[in-house]
Amino acid sequence: MNWILHSTMVSPNQTVVTEFVLQGFSEHPSLRLFLMGCFLSLYTVALMGNMVIIALITSSTGLHSPMYFFLCNLATMDIICTSSVLPKALVGLLSEENTISFKGCMTQLFFLVWSGSSELLLLTVMAYDRYVAICLPLHYSSRMSPQLCGTFAVGVWSICALNASINTGLMTRLSFCGPKVITHFFCEIPPLLLLSCSPTYINSVMTLVADAFYGGINFLLTLLSYGCIIASILRMRSAEGKRKAFSTCSSHLIVVSVYYSSVFCAYISPGSSYSPERSKFTSVLYSVLSPTLNPLIYTLRNKDVKLALRRLFPSFSN
Repeated sequence: MNWILHSTMVSPNQTVVTEFVLQGFSEHPSLRLFLMGCFLSLYTVALMGNMVIIALITSSTGLHSPMYFFLCNLATMDIICTSSVLPKALVGLLSEENTISFKGCMTQLFFLVWSGSSELLLLTVMAYDRYVAICLPLHYSSRMSPQLCGTFAVGVWSICALNASINTGLMTRLSFCGPKVITHFFCEIPPLLLLSCSPTYINSVMTLVADAFYGGINFLLTLLSYGCIIASILRMRSAEGKRKAFSTCSSHLIVVSVYYSSVFCAYISPGSSYSPERSKFTSVLYSVLSPTLNPLIYTLRNKDVKLALRRLFPSFSN
């Protein structure tokens, strides 16, 4: 309740906002049924696909390796990401006015920032794993030991939980006493900052720092890893060796390309050029489409996963 007291102290004549209205896609009423069908289908595929990936990796001894351990973590993050966004978005498409309480908005913001930043950091760890596997194959078992992989996973979840806590905590300290319509289909930092009637300088700085670390430094580290990987592949004399090496990292490279493209479009832009329509579109890419495609990409392009899938579901063997 501190944020309410703070808001009241700022201006006693202003009305304190205790809930927000998610605009969603209300400006396109003719697309409501179409969007509802698309979102429901994508959420079902994302949920089932990532759950299958987790089940395959945990139950198949042949998939108990660092690459699949990180993939299991990625699938968990994707479930958290889509589940924090799509159920509320579907409710908004079904109802005339989609309201969300202040606490509910902050909860959604925390889990979205947590899963989103965790995915960016984990993609960097996965790129390093592929770098060691291809460029330093003789040292792979020692460098990517189970203990180190566990440390990486705990570090990713912990660092990103801290990041989400800081950004969400700073958001709860702001005063919201004017318009309460969020021009988005979920609670996100940029549109929330636009509604605040108190200074948002610290929030903007922390958001910029997070963007620089997760979107900038991690992107450069991923590029560096793949630069070394490509150089190592090109030095191989055997065409079969090149094909096999590339196949082990092609799925991850596709996932990285899709995710970073959508994140850059959504966040790496000046605050003055914020566009609700563009933000909604790019947010669908990284919060809905990417988690849906990830299990399909890793399943369709990975022989080990397809083999484990056939063992778990014999009906897929044909």
